[in-house]
Amino acid sequence: MAPIPTPPAEPQDSPDGYVGLEAPSAERLARQRGWSAVRSLPPGAIITMEYRVGRLNFEVRDGRVTRAWKG
Repeated sequence: MAPIPTPPAEPQDSPDGYVGLEAPSAERLARQRGWSAVRSLPPGAIITMEYRVGRLNFEVRDGRVTRAWKG
């Protein structure tokens, strides 16, 4: 029987800490902290709902992060 795969670990980092930062700085910081994928989205963007381990999403308005969430 094949072993059950172990998903990669996510950084122990709170998305709330990115809210209020300028988007480029937030993206750089997230990558430095170990997020494998970072995406910035405009408010109300249509996105897929699949959860990807290691991805951090930012909603950006006027160049600043207004919301951040995993997946």
